[in-house]
Amino acid sequence: MLDVNEIRRYLPHRYPFLLVDRVVEINLSESIVAYKNVTVNEPFFNGHFPDHPVMPGVLIIEAMAQAAGILGFKTMDKTPEDGSIYYFVGADNTRFKRPVVPGDQLQLEAKIVRESRGIWKFDCKATVDGELACSATIMCADRKM
Repeated sequence: MLDVNEIRRYLPHRYPFLLVDRVVEINLSESIVAYKNVTVNEPFFNGHFPDHPVMPGVLIIEAMAQAAGILGFKTMDKTPEDGSIYYFVGADNTRFKRPVVPGDQLQLEAKIVRESRGIWKFDCKATVDGELACSATIMCADRKM
């Protein structure tokens, strides 16, 4: 289990763009399960949408990519402090199945599909109470800063 302080060792993101609150399971070289607690205080809800707040889909994808990034960094035993950065370089087969709203706990899952020359591919999904909210195949690139 990783709390937010440990997560910040593996991701360069900070408020308001750090979208992973806790890691509850990690199997190096395999998979990760993490959470994003969605609250009405999120800055994006001011404009998306004021009378019907819905978490933007691109931020759900970003949250999945951040969880995948933690898995990649931990698997490589690297951190941003080592001069390494993990770029989000693509998403395929993206599907949205339900809106994510304030009060939801977004469960983020990523599984490593493969790694080749610093390009990683992950199968990802985001669920709320066991119901699929989003799925995507996400690619990240490990590069020097």
